[in-house]
Amino acid sequence: MNHLKEAVHDRGLIYKKFLYAMLVFGVAAVLLSMYYFMWLSVPSTIMIKAGVEQELDFKVPASGEIYKEAVEVSSSTNTNVENNRLYIDLGHPVTLKASQVDQYKLHLKIFGIIPLKEVDVEVIQDVRLKPAGIPIGIFVKTQGVLVVGIGEFEGEDGQIVNPGKYVFQTGDYILEINDEEINEKRELVDKISHCEGQELVFKVQRGDMLLEVKARPVPNQNGEYKMGIWVRDNAQGVGTMTYIDENGCFGALGHGINDVDTSTLMTLSSGTLYHTEIIGITKGTTGSPGELTGFIEYDDKNIMGAITANTPRGIFGICTPETEMEAVYDYLPLGLKQEIKKGPAQILCSLGNGIQTYDVEITDINLENDNINRGIVLEITDQELLNTTGGIVQGMSGSPIIQDNKLVGAVTHVLVQEPAKGYGIFIENML
Repeated sequence: MNHLKEAVHDRGLIYKKFLYAMLVFGVAAVLLSMYYFMWLSVPSTIMIKAGVEQELDFKVPASGEIYKEAVEVSSSTNTNVENNRLYIDLGHPVTLKASQVDQYKLHLKIFGIIPLKEVDVEVIQDVRLKPAGIPIGIFVKTQGVLVVGIGEFEGEDGQIVNPGKYVFQTGDYILEINDEEINEKRELVDKISHCEGQELVFKVQRGDMLLEVKARPVPNQNGEYKMGIWVRDNAQGVGTMTYIDENGCFGALGHGINDVDTSTLMTLSSGTLYHTEIIGITKGTTGSPGELTGFIEYDDKNIMGAITANTPRGIFGICTPETEMEAVYDYLPLGLKQEIKKGPAQILCSLGNGIQTYDVEITDINLENDNINRGIVLEITDQELLNTTGGIVQGMSGSPIIQDNKLVGAVTHVLVQEPAKGYGIFIENML
């Protein structure tokens, strides 16, 4: 009987320990979730405009310090000046004003005790941008020749060969052969075909590394020397110009130009924008993204500008004066990410009938997102646009997003399963 009581008692103790463990685990999970939510609620980079009062209202019980010389503070209820440092409490709205372009650090702690994150405060020029919404034809040449695939072929003796298999990787850029620069695919083909079976030295850009590799081309059944690699030296497409600044420089797409086969960002040698005429629209449906089809005439008289940079945040360059005249909308102030709110907004784009304004709804704002191209979540609400395209389609990337008469971002991606919904990039990330 005593043994039975002891067994019951032991089971009770085990059960209580289990309940305590689950309680501790539950409390820890809630606290960690709250911490992560607060971490997401404050961006790692906060931009403010020089000479302009900027309200920060993140509603997070975190405070930090910044050098007093960096900014002026209009809200005295949640700040404190001590030892030449300014202590800021983000649990309440605070209004900052910086006098000059610079960068500062703000070390945030929850309740002034638990470290949250280090925030970069970047003071930028208070620029005005002209929203464009102009359809553009894009032609870019790669720096060197891009390897997009490696394969086999039948050699002179009938055996399957692949001389490039262990030498090259998809995504490599071939820059030189035997110390001679390679700029185009035809130059690469010519060097390989005239190698006479000699080993060649290739200078290759692989990610951030510059390498020299050796390979010997092999003749195929026709006696032509081959390397067994597929290459590309240019890319074309249709997109939308986002903005033109007061110096005639443009930003477009809101994302980089990636190779269609390797998905890597293309290393740019040169690029040109051309006028494009939208001649067809493939309507987007669930699981199948739509597309704007443009006719591009690659002629000098149709040049709109030069592309000088291809980055994850978009393509950038200089417009012709004629292109500046095409952007018919007035210059607008920037809307920084902390100024954007959920609710109605507009996008500008052309479906072949001139640049039009269409209504959208901003449904979410990701202040801290690993993917810089998906800070804004939006949904097309304009019935005319939905009837014509089904929502966001390829070719609309770069369409400027306007809210409260400020340029706040650009359309970047569509949700394939819900074509009326998609993402946008914050305009500050395109500067």
